[in-house]
Amino acid sequence: MHVLIPALHRPTRPTGVCRHAANLALCLASRDRIHRVTLIIGRWQQGYFERTFDLSSEKITVVPVDIKNSSASRNYWFLQGLPKVAKALSPDIIHLSFPFPFIRKWFNAPVVSTIHDLYPYEYPQNFGYPRVLFNQAFLQQCVRGSDGLVCVSKETLESLETYFSRVKSQKQTTVIYNVVDFSGISPQMPSSVAEDLSKSFLLTVAQHRQNKNLDLLIRVYATLCDNHTLSNETKLVIVGSTGPETENLQTLVANLGVQDRVLFLSGLEDSELRWLYEQAELFVIPSSTEGFCLPLAEALSLGCPAVCSDIPVFREVGLSSCRYFKLDEQAAHTLAEVMTDELNIGRPSTAIADSRFLKQTVSKRLLDFYMQLAVDQ
Repeated sequence: MHVLIPALHRPTRPTGVCRHAANLALCLASRDRIHRVTLIIGRWQQGYFERTFDLSSEKITVVPVDIKNSSASRNYWFLQGLPKVAKALSPDIIHLSFPFPFIRKWFNAPVVSTIHDLYPYEYPQNFGYPRVLFNQAFLQQCVRGSDGLVCVSKETLESLETYFSRVKSQKQTTVIYNVVDFSGISPQMPSSVAEDLSKSFLLTVAQHRQNKNLDLLIRVYATLCDNHTLSNETKLVIVGSTGPETENLQTLVANLGVQDRVLFLSGLEDSELRWLYEQAELFVIPSSTEGFCLPLAEALSLGCPAVCSDIPVFREVGLSSCRYFKLDEQAAHTLAEVMTDELNIGRPSTAIADSRFLKQTVSKRLLDFYMQLAVDQ
């Protein structure tokens, strides 16, 4: 079976979507039934795909597309360029690594799409108006056109069925979790901030968006510094690409007087992420909504103690391995208490290997889903 994975995406540094596409290719290449995986990326993505992801399997071919990195150019390529590539390569399955517009009748093979979240409906302020209207339209078109939909969590599937009431009866759907795999990746301290991380630090990994509630975390961190629960040497490391909240977060950090203690990082290699997870005293993620939250699963897999908001998807991913706090009027107070308690307990002695997120589990579920689609076609 030959699987074509379009992963042409705007960012010029590694992101969750890019990591998902790379992990998808690696999972599929590990299966005997898969003889070829073609991964399509933008020319601007080529450098970090080569540096960050080990795609050396002889089954995997990475094809860079040389177009302008603009919304109009990318969407035009999805509509016009991708069908031409698919016709030339004749894949058995086309798996879109994220939702984008396409015209189903121009493809001969079944089309599968990964649904990461329902942010365009649940959190439209992440995109702003009128941009969110295009995001909603692209998601609608992708859901309608796809033969199969892979949701990254049960919570995401429930949200999909809420906003697209007919999807359950009209489409093949399944839940397949993201892969968590740091095997073969040696930890490496981020060299750009090596001096700042020589002592203790807290960690979060999240894009600068409103639903991530990074402002809450920064305020609580500042409070813990002020009351000497945290030492003057303990940093807060925020890893994530810039977004609509970047300016507000930087202003908040300055107003609270912790600009020398809060580090904003982005575009890290997997080796650097592994080092951060393994060295952090605590991982904190206070989101209001998530599709899956790969960083939480990664932190737990590497033995990092985690505190997170009490939302359904975090309960689904973290089970009993996390400490939870309510996002209510007392959230700041509760989060400060839970963080303090968890810091006093200390790091667990062993990492948590969750079979749901292992490569062999995910690859089998993917292959089974593809085979079922092929039978139904």
